[in-house]
Amino acid sequence: MNATIALITLRSMLGRRRALLLFALPAVLLALAAALNVTGNTEPSTAADVLQQFALATLLPLLALIAGTGVIGPEIDDGQIMYVLTKPIGRHVVVLTKLAVAIALVVAFAVVPTLLAGLLLRGTAAGLAQGFTLGVLAAGVAYTAVFVALAVASRNAVTIGLLYALVWESLLGRFAPGAKSASVQQWGLSITDAVTSSAEVEATVGTPVAAFLLVAVTVAGTVLAVARLRTLSVASAE
Repeated sequence: MNATIALITLRSMLGRRRALLLFALPAVLLALAAALNVTGNTEPSTAADVLQQFALATLLPLLALIAGTGVIGPEIDDGQIMYVLTKPIGRHVVVLTKLAVAIALVVAFAVVPTLLAGLLLRGTAAGLAQGFTLGVLAAGVAYTAVFVALAVASRNAVTIGLLYALVWESLLGRFAPGAKSASVQQWGLSITDAVTSSAEVEATVGTPVAAFLLVAVTVAGTVLAVARLRTLSVASAE
C-alpha cells in the first residue's frame, strides 16, 4: 500500500462527476427500503427480492465497475499513469493500492447501504440483512478485482464490464444454468444463503465452491492487473 497514491486516487474518485453515481445509486436503494418500511411492505419475499435484485444484482456490479475502472483507467487513458510508473514504486504496490481504494468505495457505497436497507426491511430477522451484507462484500471484492484488471488491460473496460454484468449475469444467467453458475452474483448469493435462514434465498452454487471461486477470481484479477501494468511502458502511457 502507498498512502500517497491512495489519497490521490480517493480524491480523484470523489471529485469527479462519477462520484454522483456513487452517491445516487445507494440513495435509490435506501429510499426504496425506507418507502417499503413506511408502507409496511416488508414481507420476507419482498425484502429478499429488493436485496437480491437491486443491491446484489444491480447496485453492486455497477458500483464495482465505476470504482474498479475509475481508480486506474482514466490515468492510463490520459497518460497520467506515467508519473507513477517513473517513481521507484513496485507495480504490484500501485495495483494493490488502487484495488484497496476501489474496495473501500464499494464497501462505503454498496456494502453499508445494503446493510442499512436490510435492517430497514427486516431488521435482524432470519439474518437476512447480515447475509446479504456479507454476500455483497464477498462478491464486491471479486467484482472489483476483475474490473481493475479490465481497466489495466483494455481501454474498453467499462463497455466490457457492462456487457458482462448486464448480458452474462443478468440476461443469460436467467435462462442458462451454466451461465448462472459461472456468475459472481450467484457466488455472492451462495455466501448469503449460508448465513441467512430465510427460505426466500436459494443459491445455485454450493458455499464451499462459491467461496473458492470468489477467492480465485480475486487473486487472478489482481495478478493479471499487476502483470499487465508491468508490461505497460512509460512511452505507451504517454
